[in-house]
Amino acid sequence: MVGRLDGKVAVITGAASGIGRATVDLFVAEGARVIAADIQDDKGARMEEEHKGMVHYVRCNVMEEAQVKEAVTAAKKRFGRLDVLFNNAGTGGANDPADGVTAEGFDSVMHLHVRAALFGMKYAVPLMREHKAGSIISTASVAGIRTGYGPVLYSTAKAAIVHMTHACAAALGPENIRVNCICPGLIATNIFANAFGIPSQLAETRIEAIAESTAGSQPIPRGGRARDIAEAALYLASDGASFVTGHALVVDGGITLGATGMAQMAVFAPIVQALGVDAQQLADALSGKPAN
Repeated sequence: MVGRLDGKVAVITGAASGIGRATVDLFVAEGARVIAADIQDDKGARMEEEHKGMVHYVRCNVMEEAQVKEAVTAAKKRFGRLDVLFNNAGTGGANDPADGVTAEGFDSVMHLHVRAALFGMKYAVPLMREHKAGSIISTASVAGIRTGYGPVLYSTAKAAIVHMTHACAAALGPENIRVNCICPGLIATNIFANAFGIPSQLAETRIEAIAESTAGSQPIPRGGRARDIAEAALYLASDGASFVTGHALVVDGGITLGATGMAQMAVFAPIVQALGVDAQQLADALSGKPAN
């Protein structure tokens, strides 16, 4: 099935790499015209070249409200309308523990994730009202709905995006403007490299290695990829999701279901030691096999 976004115009932030780039490619393949917003000008130029007439690159640092406004309103100026906004730009942010956070770190993370998404909505909604419909999507995270999947500030910001989604969906639903977010799990992008200070260009050469390394981290036995999140964004952007709003769509291969396999066995290690049970007995018990 193709053409699910025929005639629609989308704005995607953080569009030049990772989840953003995968979403640009998929949206175009499904018929959308796209304003691709990012600060990576060389990659933006390549996107325009690869998707001639369908993609227009706009330099946009989402930390700056004026640039967010320019990117969003470019949809109307360039393509005549706006149907979809995907607030996707973001990074891992500061790794400070709860007792080590700084005002600067807090402001940076909240501005990049929460304020930028809210300002995106601020300028998108008037354009969507013109044709009495729209879909707003933001990238949240499993870190925003569970503990242990990200630093304190990042997790707090992503939780704020989830609740902001709920609040805005309730407010905008009567105008047929839907607001949803996506909560990715372990997705192979350069966000992990950024967290460890590894250059993005080097990280992009290791995406497949990252994906392979996380294959055993969740019940579905493969690593998550940017295309998985792009597919979720496509669904939420399409008319197929016309009755879906205020939803945090978890796309994580099941990682938030809890430990499985050897990781699950490790949780029981202290009990195993106390009972004198060997590893095979534990494995059989967890798999539901009858005792010999």
